[in-house]
Amino acid sequence: MITLKGRTLKKELEPVTGHTLLDLALKGKVDWSFSCTRGTCSRCRCLVTEGAEHLNAPTDAELDNLEPEELEQGYRLGCQAVLKSAGRVEAALKPYF
Repeated sequence: MITLKGRTLKKELEPVTGHTLLDLALKGKVDWSFSCTRGTCSRCRCLVTEGAEHLNAPTDAELDNLEPEELEQGYRLGCQAVLKSAGRVEAALKPYF
């Protein structure tokens, strides 16, 4: 199960491998911020608190736009964090602004 917390909504969604957290949020109608879907605007920044092992490794876009400390703490860009295996994942939208 995937639990996504947007600006005001929190929903549990079925995991779909190959989809990003942003894809799943949009599909589930979670109020998730984004502008570009390419990893350059960082509006979809989120904190993964559970299940990071079910996601791909940080992409070059994330390495360019997130500080090393943020990555260590579990921050990802929702448009870049791809579900690679089914499992429990929990993430909350944490935009800079």
